[in-house]
Amino acid sequence: MNINEYIDHTILKPTTLVTDIEKLCNESMEYKFAAVCVPPPFVKKAKELLKESSVKTATVIGFPFGYSAIEAKLSEAVLAIVDGADELDVVINLIALKNNDWQYLAGEINNLMPVIRQNKKIVKIIIESGVLTDAEIIKCCELYGAAGIDYLKTSTGYAEKGASVEAVKLMRLHLPEHVKIKASGGIRSYEFAKQLIEAGANRLGCSASIAIVQGAMVEGKY
Repeated sequence: MNINEYIDHTILKPTTLVTDIEKLCNESMEYKFAAVCVPPPFVKKAKELLKESSVKTATVIGFPFGYSAIEAKLSEAVLAIVDGADELDVVINLIALKNNDWQYLAGEINNLMPVIRQNKKIVKIIIESGVLTDAEIIKCCELYGAAGIDYLKTSTGYAEKGASVEAVKLMRLHLPEHVKIKASGGIRSYEFAKQLIEAGANRLGCSASIAIVQGAMVEGKY
């Protein structure tokens, strides 16, 4: 298992500096991570820094709480695409979900998908699995699986609970085969990362990416 190939090397803190982005991108090129995930204002910078590499540039939409209006998320997505983002990690409207307004959620994703697809970008939908019931997770799998997304993502990393093996297994069981899974939130060791991949995760969102790779090296798995 080449653990580096699963990792979106991530920094999303609100106090992110340009020097943080430079470091993130340099590390990603050195370790050949799948992507960097950066705040929207740094998409252009990351894209420029990574232009000679195979590392993709990802950013977030409606982050971290997801309750922005559909029109606001659509504008964010368009700007991210214009700035050069390859992948968009979109937080769903959890208020709508918790109030059982699945029609709103369907409208949200149906407004976003045409723009993302027309521009041939990857979309990852963040459902914040740590604050959802199993029934809610399953319903998300059905809704977003039918919408034709690329990845269903467990967490933002800002909720009280991040990725879990149980949530990844549940998602894999109920998602269409073509929809992949991104686990994120609280992944700080190679052992946990490996468990998530074995449960069905295809991508990992991590800020402790180098520690995870070093853990793999210690076990002779990298």
